[in-house]
Amino acid sequence: MIRYELSCLDNHRFDGWFGSSDAFESQRDAGQIECPVCGTASVDRALMSPSVPAKSRKAQSDDKTPLEQLRKHIEANSDYVGLRFADEARAMHEGRKDHRSIYGEAKPDEARALLEDGVPIAPLPFIPKRQTN
Repeated sequence: MIRYELSCLDNHRFDGWFGSSDAFESQRDAGQIECPVCGTASVDRALMSPSVPAKSRKAQSDDKTPLEQLRKHIEANSDYVGLRFADEARAMHEGRKDHRSIYGEAKPDEARALLEDGVPIAPLPFIPKRQTN
């Protein structure tokens, strides 16, 4: 169905619902549409803004970039350990702590030392939300 805002020669405005643009035109041309105020059949479509439906929540979540999807996945499935990242990663690697997914921050020299010692780490392509304004 299509909703049109209609107007008569006296500029009375009203709404009408039609199956299609062709249906409106055939009813108008046959004189089947009348102004509810003055009764004239001289009616046409009035200028109106289009009706654009708002995006659903699902559509909005599907619109996330791959980087945003990655961030969401990491934040949902890992523990944020902040500046304790190097200590936590090393303790898990050495068996002093149970293995789990973590993310956080490390100074460049700490990250280099972890890599040199064979601790499996990788930089993330984003700054943790806790560190952004």
